[in-house]
Amino acid sequence: MFKDRYTGWDATYDVAVLGFGGAGATAARFAADNGARVLLVDSAPEGHEGGNTRYAGQVISSGDDLDDLKKYYDNLAYPLSYDKDLMDTYVEGLYHIPEFLEKYLGVKPFVMGKHPESPVSKALYFMAHEYPELPGQATHELVAVHEGVADSALWKNLRQQVIDRSDNIDVLYETPAEHLIQDESGKKIIGVQIKRNDQLLDINVTHGVVMTTGGFENNPEMVETYLGETSLNPIGSLYNKGAGVTMAQDVGAKMYNMANYEAYGIFHGLTPKPANGQRSQFLPFDWPAFHQGSIIVVGDDGTRYFDENEIHRHGHIKDHGQWRVMNAQLHPYVVFDQKKFEELSNDKDAPYPEFLKLVIKDATLSGLAEKINADSQKLQSTIDDFNHFADTKRDYAFNRDPKTLTRFDNGPYYAIAMVQGLLNTQGGPVHNSKAEVIDVDGHVIPHLYSAGELGSMMGRKYNGGSNLAEDLIIGKIAGENAAKGVTVDLTGYDAETSASKHVPRTAKGLGTDIVEEHFETGPNQYIGRSTAGMGNEIVVRVTVDDNNDIQNVEVLKQSESDDYGKKAIEQLPKDIVAKNSTNVDAISGASASSQAIKEAVNDALKQAQAAVEE
Repeated sequence: MFKDRYTGWDATYDVAVLGFGGAGATAARFAADNGARVLLVDSAPEGHEGGNTRYAGQVISSGDDLDDLKKYYDNLAYPLSYDKDLMDTYVEGLYHIPEFLEKYLGVKPFVMGKHPESPVSKALYFMAHEYPELPGQATHELVAVHEGVADSALWKNLRQQVIDRSDNIDVLYETPAEHLIQDESGKKIIGVQIKRNDQLLDINVTHGVVMTTGGFENNPEMVETYLGETSLNPIGSLYNKGAGVTMAQDVGAKMYNMANYEAYGIFHGLTPKPANGQRSQFLPFDWPAFHQGSIIVVGDDGTRYFDENEIHRHGHIKDHGQWRVMNAQLHPYVVFDQKKFEELSNDKDAPYPEFLKLVIKDATLSGLAEKINADSQKLQSTIDDFNHFADTKRDYAFNRDPKTLTRFDNGPYYAIAMVQGLLNTQGGPVHNSKAEVIDVDGHVIPHLYSAGELGSMMGRKYNGGSNLAEDLIIGKIAGENAAKGVTVDLTGYDAETSASKHVPRTAKGLGTDIVEEHFETGPNQYIGRSTAGMGNEIVVRVTVDDNNDIQNVEVLKQSESDDYGKKAIEQLPKDIVAKNSTNVDAISGASASSQAIKEAVNDALKQAQAAVEE
C-alpha cells in the first residue's frame, strides 16, 4: 500500500522488525545496539512468541574448516542455484558461530564434537553429519548455548537480549503486521501497518523494516499452492501463516525456494496424528522399539513406501539418486502385531507412552484394513511379503536392515494414525548478502530486509542446525543494516556513568508489552519463578504452614503448551502438595515444564526458609 509520508502516522520508529522469533530477536537486538529505536511485533500472544526457534532442537550449525564448510553447503544446495555472495557470507558466519555465542550471547559454547561422550553429543551425532557421503561434511559441527537440547535455551537467551534492551525496543504481542507501506514516489518502504486490538495502525519507519515472520506452515492454502500437499501438520509454531510472503509479494519482491520444506523425527517425519489445530509431537529416532521388529508403515493403499528403520534426514528421502521430501500420504498408519504392542506397552524408555491410547485394533487384517481405509488385499500382500523378507533376512522392497525384520503373528493387529509433520517451510522473498530484499527486476527494494526462514537459502538437502545459524547470521546483518544512518542525540548522556549503553529515544512510540509484574501474597505465602519451561516465565505462589510444610501451590503465570505442558501445570502442583516435596515424578512428555514448576516452587521455598531464619 502507498501513503503520503508526512501525514497520518500513529507512531514513528527508526526500525520495525516483524516477527519475534530467533531472526527477529537478533535483528531487533542489533538494530538497537546500533542506536535505533525499534518496534518489534508478533502475532502470537505472550509466551507463544518465538516462532520455530522456541520449538527447535536449539543446536546451531558450525565447523572449523572454512573451505570444507563451503564445499559441504555447496553440495547441500545442489542442484538448486543460489547467490554465491550470500552463501559465502552465511558459511563464513557458520565458521564464527562459537565466537558469536560467546561474544553476543554471553555463553561458553558447547561444541558437541569436543564432548563426544556427552549423551547430547551421542544422541545428535547423526545430525552433526546428516549427509556423510558429501564432500566437506567432516568439518560440520553442532554447537549449543549449553549441554542441552530441545529445551528452548537458545530462544530464551535471544529473548532476554531483547528484554535487556527494553529502553530501545518496544515489543507488542498479538499484533500482526498487515501491510508494508511504500512511498508513492518510488519503491522505498516507509512504514508498516499493524493490527492492534482490532485497530489498524500506520507506523512510520524511517530507516528500515525487517521481515522475520517465518514461513507458512499454518496456511493450508499456501501449503497446497507451493508445496502441493494437503495433509501436512505443523511441528513448530502455530502462528507462522505466511504473512511475510503476502506482504513481500504486495511490494513486488521476487520469491524463492517456495517448494522446499523440512520435517523431523522417526519415519522421515511422520508423527502421531493430533487433534485438529494441535501441533504434531514428533517421535525421536533413538527409540528402536518403534521402528524395528514386527512393525511397518503403510500409505493410503495399505502398502509400504520406505525403509522404516532408515535414519531420518529432516524428512528427505533418496529418490533414484536425488534427495527429496517424500510425497505426503493422506492417511498413513503404523501397523504392528500383538507382541510388538506388548513390547511397546512395557517399554520404560517410550518418550510418549500415552500415544498407545490412539491404537486401532482388530482380530484380522481385513478388519483392520477396513478401519484404516486401506485396500484389504494390498495390506494382506504387504504383510505376507514382509514376513517373507523376515524369513529370508532380506527386504527386497526397501533394503531394511535384516536385523530389524521380525515376522508378524496371526493377529490381533494394531494401527496408529500418523500424519506427515511439517517442521518449517523455506520459501520467501529473495534477499542478498546484506539482507536487502530484491524485487522481480533484480533491484533492491529500499529499506526492506528479510531474515530467517522467510526466504531461506537452504536447498534440496538440509543439515540440522542450519536454519538457527541463519537466524543469527542474517538476523544480525539485517538489524545492523536497517539501523544504518540512525543518529542519536547524546545530549546529557554520560557513557562512563550510564548503567546502559542504550540511549532512550523521545520520538512518538506505542509503548511495550514487556512490563515488570507484581503478584500479591498473604501470610506464609511466597512467590517463586522459573524460566526452565518451554514457555516464558512460570510464576507460582506457595503457601506454607508455620513448619514450612507445603499447603498449596498456585500457578499464577505460565505459557506452556496446551498438550503435555498443560498436564504438568494441572497435575504437578497437586503432587508436590501431596508429598510436601518437589521430589516428585515429572509428567511424561513434559520434562521441561515439570522442571520449571519444581524450580519455581523451590525458589519460593528458599524464601520461606530465609524468612524463618531471620
